[in-house]
Amino acid sequence: MGDDDTIRGGEPAGDGVAPAGNIDAEVASQPACWLRAAGLAASVGHLLPAPGERVAVTGCGTSWFIAQSYAALREASGQGETDAFAASEMPAGRRYDRVVVLSRSGTTTEILQLLDRLDGSVPTVAITAGARAPVAEAAGAVIALDFADELSVVQTRFATTELALLRAHLGHDLAEVAAAAETALAEPLPAALTGARQFTFLGTGWTYGLANEAALKLREAAGMWTEAYPAMEYRHGPISVTGPGSVVWLLGPVPDGLPAEVAAAGGLAWQSGRDPMAELVVVQRLAATVARARGLDPDRPRNLTRSVILAPPARGGTPPSRGQAPGPNGPEPPDGLKARSFVTGLGPR
Repeated sequence: MGDDDTIRGGEPAGDGVAPAGNIDAEVASQPACWLRAAGLAASVGHLLPAPGERVAVTGCGTSWFIAQSYAALREASGQGETDAFAASEMPAGRRYDRVVVLSRSGTTTEILQLLDRLDGSVPTVAITAGARAPVAEAAGAVIALDFADELSVVQTRFATTELALLRAHLGHDLAEVAAAAETALAEPLPAALTGARQFTFLGTGWTYGLANEAALKLREAAGMWTEAYPAMEYRHGPISVTGPGSVVWLLGPVPDGLPAEVAAAGGLAWQSGRDPMAELVVVQRLAATVARARGLDPDRPRNLTRSVILAPPARGGTPPSRGQAPGPNGPEPPDGLKARSFVTGLGPR
């Protein structure tokens, strides 16, 4: 891939984007990050899917959920058929005009394996935090949102910033969304949320991906019992877990009669009316708050690393082990599958 196919977000330019710190600082910087990403949309538009193209969007974890949201938004806007897959589950042999891969670290094994399998058979573009990460070498084109990189293991601002970029490319006005997020940052967290025992997030269309991401944030950072479903699926089984202490958080349109059914089951139906991406900021703040109340570190959740890097299977079919991408205090990745050098974007800018 040549330098002409790499576009970087560049250095801070007095736009309010704070450097990476802890999860609180990263969450608070999102409105500024979104506006900056929206400003980039025109200059990177030629790298992103064009109207009429058949597109696949892939990622792992949070990136997969952002892929779900973008795919639903793009298809609903009439831009073309758009599928979202976990990188490990993208069907072999299905034809697309372009594949978009999302990866904050640019080091995730499944993403690199997918790009290797595609091997130039289809145009690929990666959205990542580092222009020199392995994914940048493997993809045909790269959009590096380095200004939105994070120190926290838990993704917040990078994920929403790449979605802001993609929404802006589809013609969305991010100014109102950023303003709504500023309000979400300023308001106190309600006791009904901080004291809940269980959360079910519901979404429709593009907000189903955000519902998945909201559930993941509370699960990762705070170890909460969370679930996520398309809103109309809630009555088909998931309502059975609702009871006293349950919050059913609605991101997007509310199905007729559903709040009353939640109340009858003993739960609380919650909806703010904000843009769902701005409402996700409230979930992120809640995850950090609940984590600390439980004595947990929301920046470094148990059993998680900043990037999942798998070593090659040993002889005899032994399952692969997990490695960790270099971070402020993290070890180097294991030799083998990920032995190439790369930059995490965590050092001085």
